[in-house]
Amino acid sequence: MPKPPLTVWYNTRCPVCDAGISRQRRRLVEAVKAGRVAFRDINFEPEALSAFGASLEDIRRRLHATDSEGRLLVGADVAVAVWRLTPGEGWLASLFGNAATLPLTRIAYDRFADLLYAWNRRKGRW
Repeated sequence: MPKPPLTVWYNTRCPVCDAGISRQRRRLVEAVKAGRVAFRDINFEPEALSAFGASLEDIRRRLHATDSEGRLLVGADVAVAVWRLTPGEGWLASLFGNAATLPLTRIAYDRFADLLYAWNRRKGRW
């Protein structure tokens, strides 16, 4: 089976992350069926992105994805890539992923991800 153009690695042990990916997966059901996108739980394959230098903790902290050219995407760049594929959400990719706003999007994503990661650690989810 060929690799999907976008494979998103996420953490199902984070209830916020799991709910967000579940929502996207429902919106992208046709793309998933067609093999254009795949969603993978890093807890089942903790070493999956070690060739990129990404640890299990890195992926628990931020979304990671690989694209069709084998590049690693992290954080806000993953969200933008998913929005580009999601029916009705291309405008989000255009708004938050353009050259002017992407640096701010990355900062906002990273701050939120840091808070979410700390919350999950306090709750003992891993």
